Amino acid sequence: MKVFKSICMVLLLNLAGNVPADGTLTPMGNKLLAPDFSLQDTEGKTHRLSDYRGKPVIINFWTTWCPPCREELPSMNRAWQQLEQEGVAVLAINMGEDEDTIFVFSADYPTDFPILMDQAGEVIEQWPVKGLPTTYVVAPDGTFAYRAIGSREWDDAELLDKVRALK
Repeated sequence: MKVFKSICMVLLLNLAGNVPADGTLTPMGNKLLAPDFSLQDTEGKTHRLSDYRGKPVIINFWTTWCPPCREELPSMNRAWQQLEQEGVAVLAINMGEDEDTIFVFSADYPTDFPILMDQAGEVIEQWPVKGLPTTYVVAPDGTFAYRAIGSREWDDAELLDKVRALK
């Protein structure tokens, strides 16, 4: 039920124009540990958040049918191309869709970073996701550093500098 409420919330926020897409990241100064997860990517490889400890991780929650999600994926891929050699990880967690749906979607929106599948919605239930897309930047110590609700231009220099500063 929470997942459905999240979907409705993002639709309402987008319709109301209250989701900033201006490149800002909201600091999360509470130093809460991000919940660990174990999910398979579309290649069948298992990823755990704890495997990325020691480096910043950008984690994007999204679906193929979400217009703002589709809007931001190309910029997230461009950001990944800049960050890949800098010790920053990017993971996109698809909410509730199967591998075939994601595969077809990827023909129009190719990504070079791992796409993880949360088909049962277990991970999104553990994370404080308010709508789609929601992206978290997890610090190297595993705590939440930033949150972005709504789409962003992830290859924006100012935004990337905030992520790089976590290293």
